[in-house]
Amino acid sequence: MAQKINPLGFRLGVTQNERSHWFAQQRNYSKDLREDQKIRTCIENYVRTHIKSSSNYGGIARVEIRRKIDLIKVKIYIGFPNLLLIEGRGQGIEKLRNDVLNMLDSVDRKLHIAIEKVAKPYRKPNILAEYIALQLEKRVPFRKTMKKAIELAEREEVEGIQIQIAGRLDGKEIARVEWDRGGRVPLQTIRARIDYCYYPVKTIYGVLGIKIWILEE
Repeated sequence: MAQKINPLGFRLGVTQNERSHWFAQQRNYSKDLREDQKIRTCIENYVRTHIKSSSNYGGIARVEIRRKIDLIKVKIYIGFPNLLLIEGRGQGIEKLRNDVLNMLDSVDRKLHIAIEKVAKPYRKPNILAEYIALQLEKRVPFRKTMKKAIELAEREEVEGIQIQIAGRLDGKEIARVEWDRGGRVPLQTIRARIDYCYYPVKTIYGVLGIKIWILEE
């Protein structure tokens, strides 16, 4: 039988690196892990509600978190940085930092947030998934959306991409799974640099699940 496994965890330490860098005692591990999830959720919600790009979606590729005793360093990799999120050009980062600190409810720790622009945003599965979700919310046909997403990725010179959408597609009564692929995506090879994301999107017909695998050069 085939075994399902997360492609990022499968390659951790070989071609993928950790998104969180810290050590904790056993009694504090679950607390810090939940805090990491809260920080990522707070950043994503802030970008979606306050900082809209010209493409009408946030474009967060990934969020890396590093912890020290009294300092939390957060680096946001974003595809389409708004001027408010560029350091020294607005109050966006300061407001985001205050929102995260209020959410953590901690006064004895410092928080540093840095922004880094992604050179080729459509090589990142999270940004492509957000683009697909936006099109599905606008009731664009899912096959047309998948082909357009593959075209955008191929313009960024990816070696291969696979997209899968599951749910009540086009409002049909029976849920199903549809997928499309461009290039090669060897999921069984650990040495292949596969980037992956899962992105749920709410539509008027229900929740659709988007999965994207991208083979980097």
